[in-house]
Amino acid sequence: MKPFLRQQLARYTDRQGELEFLLSREDIMKDMEQFLKLSREHTDVSAVASRWARYQQREADLASAEEMKSDPDMAEMAEEEITSATAELAQLEAELQRMLLPKDPDDARPAFVEIRAGTGGDESALFAGDLLRMYTRYADRCGWKTEIVSESQSELGGYKEVVVRMEGHHNGTGAYGALKFESGGHRVQRVPATETQGRIHTSACTIAVLAEQDEAEAIKINPSDLRIDTYRASGAGGQHINKTDSAVRITHIPTGIVAECQDGRSQHSNKAQALKVLTARIHEKDRSERAAKDAAERKSLVGSGDRSDRIRTYNFPQGRLTDHRINLTLYKLLQIMEGDLQDVVDALQAYEAAEQLAALELSNV
Repeated sequence: MKPFLRQQLARYTDRQGELEFLLSREDIMKDMEQFLKLSREHTDVSAVASRWARYQQREADLASAEEMKSDPDMAEMAEEEITSATAELAQLEAELQRMLLPKDPDDARPAFVEIRAGTGGDESALFAGDLLRMYTRYADRCGWKTEIVSESQSELGGYKEVVVRMEGHHNGTGAYGALKFESGGHRVQRVPATETQGRIHTSACTIAVLAEQDEAEAIKINPSDLRIDTYRASGAGGQHINKTDSAVRITHIPTGIVAECQDGRSQHSNKAQALKVLTARIHEKDRSERAAKDAAERKSLVGSGDRSDRIRTYNFPQGRLTDHRINLTLYKLLQIMEGDLQDVVDALQAYEAAEQLAALELSNV
């Protein structure tokens, strides 16, 4: 383990002792707000400190086993212990590295996934439909709840634009934490169903993944900054959808950001959902501006989420998916389009973790 990681982990052990002393003080026990704040920190710090203690114990076990190897009567037992300790140490080091990385508070939140058809006309709209299917099938595998917030269907069955909300947890993260690296330009290369000559066409869609914010964030928006329009919804959605002006469009006047919802059965529910999307888009605008500022200091290949960036290519003739940011190529495109997206998600998260760890090490030089 690198020396800078050991230094970081030793601080957790020290802090655990400090917190235990503070939580035993009578004056702090009487201040419920302070007591709860320190209790939460103690829980987080203790989780790291206990894994670090286990790591140190297994290091000691490994050293003892190495010494035992020289004794012929103990050599076989020593080799078993060396194998066991080495494997556990590698696992513990990976866990501790993850625990030390800065946590994005939005990772646990539900996500709005926006898919927009781009260049390529009808084929682009069909690809948008395929991407929606891919993400919803992945959500099903993760056990998440999904709901369409708004949609604009194309004549051939795809989507000019669709927004879907996803909520749930998988592998220790929320929907936003799992999908946030999907933001950007997605390009498809295939022979369209409408192509009679068998020629491969290239078209594209853009995706934005937004973290749903707490209702408290929506309350912060000045109502006088909003323009709310109602209109009659169109497209699929059941018999009720064309009878009333239930669809809602909200415009945030200072930024020009717009959100709409037409999927709910009432104007009230559509307004509430549209406001959630609007708040998420405003938050994402602030986030992307900060990311652009950070990128000037440290180039991040994964986290920019700029829609103009071409992040991925789906090549159907070769059965290939390529993520250009991390040079990942997988020859299992049909399975991925059916929702088998975990290898892609894991690779992007691992790359980001390695990047954060390098930055952490640099800051401790």
